[in-house]
Amino acid sequence: MQDTRALALTFEVSGLPPVKTEALSIFAAGHRQATRVRALLLAACSAAQRTGWTPLDGPVEVEVTLRCPPGHRISDASALLGGVCAVLQNKKRVATIGLTHLGVLADVALYTDDRQIRRLSYLEKPAEEFSYQVRVAAVPAMV
Repeated sequence: MQDTRALALTFEVSGLPPVKTEALSIFAAGHRQATRVRALLLAACSAAQRTGWTPLDGPVEVEVTLRCPPGHRISDASALLGGVCAVLQNKKRVATIGLTHLGVLADVALYTDDRQIRRLSYLEKPAEEFSYQVRVAAVPAMV
């Protein structure tokens, strides 16, 4: 039987991506990144439902393209990528902090764990308003 699930998912998010810059989990209730985390989860959930996406369990690549007004960079690339990747992975290992405030969004995951990432890219483009695009894809098996 042929596997018919989607192997790449691309979606847009308005506003700024979540930034991972401190030891406190960005999933903690009341965290200053909570609005950004929720926006990313909603966009990922919508895209996954629309395409029938199921979380990948093999090697993945993650691409983030940030659109921002010139001269208004919000953080360094590693903090942006860290925040986006933390949100898109399975959140079961951070469940000890309590994720009930996220409701069904706590179950949104595009892949199992950050350790699956084999390619990671970040690109900035000028724009009038902040927004970003995320692409998650399976990395083809090497033969």
